[in-house]
Amino acid sequence: MDRRTFIRAVAGGIFAAPLSSVAQSSAKTVRIGRLSPLSAEADVPLLAAFRRGMRDLGWIEGDQFLIETRYADGNPNRLPEFAAELVRSRVDVFLAGSNPGALAAKNATGTIPVVMVTTADPVSGGLVASLARPGGNLTGVTALGQGLSAKRLELLKEAVPGLTRVAVLTNPASPYTAPFVKESTGLARALGVQFQLVEARDPREFEAAFATLANKHAGALTVLTDVTFITHRKRIVELAAMSRIPAVYGEREFVDAGGLMFYGASLADMYRRAAVYVDKILKGAKPADLPVEQPTKFELVINLKTAKALGLAMPQSLLLRADEVIQ
Repeated sequence: MDRRTFIRAVAGGIFAAPLSSVAQSSAKTVRIGRLSPLSAEADVPLLAAFRRGMRDLGWIEGDQFLIETRYADGNPNRLPEFAAELVRSRVDVFLAGSNPGALAAKNATGTIPVVMVTTADPVSGGLVASLARPGGNLTGVTALGQGLSAKRLELLKEAVPGLTRVAVLTNPASPYTAPFVKESTGLARALGVQFQLVEARDPREFEAAFATLANKHAGALTVLTDVTFITHRKRIVELAAMSRIPAVYGEREFVDAGGLMFYGASLADMYRRAAVYVDKILKGAKPADLPVEQPTKFELVINLKTAKALGLAMPQSLLLRADEVIQ
């Protein structure tokens, strides 16, 4: 009896064995295709969280599952090529990071299940029909990151007294930029600040972008989610320090690299949850029947060392609300 027949038999009640034993009883080693717009180095903590989630569910790496990785190193144009490679290598399920990664996987196959982890809206991005009923072969976890923009700006206003001008580092080619721009007018009015969009499409434009925000006398900076920015986060953090501008980021990795503040969903927790989706799919569930999950865990991390270097006295009320303060 092959693996799929066995799963159907279990689901139909022919066997009394619990579902948790299904994967372990299969002689086949499952192959998970990891498709990421990031670098291998940036992906280490995310894959570690996913592996931990798989272990917690009883899966043994190297015996019951293998992970085959493809990294675009900050160049999302390479994702379709890598997705096609993973399809040809006959992976059993995709683990796709970001909207561009998930879209590349979805376009590459209509049959191989795709589990996504993204901080953008997968509905407006054309990935799923709805969060409750995704349809097709794709589901997963999304943080709807653009909805957190207001909270990040509130934190900046609290950290920087009298803040009226906020520079927004954007990549106009990124799918994360348009949703922010769409909502920015009302958001700026509500917060009593003026947004100043500063563009950078690749690392060669970073220095010019920071020179522009200095010329515009921005009092603080928010960096929108973008795979190029995440890949080259150390350079962005360095330029923010040189410009002596307080900044808030949408990814924890920026603060670990010396950035001032991060607020957002825990990506590590999202990847741990992605393992639950992979587990269910490998046990016979259809992606179309698995609602897209939104995280409930959000983190505020403050780098106090960076604040002191900027001469910024972080309010005690803000420090007390932080999940972590880096000394």
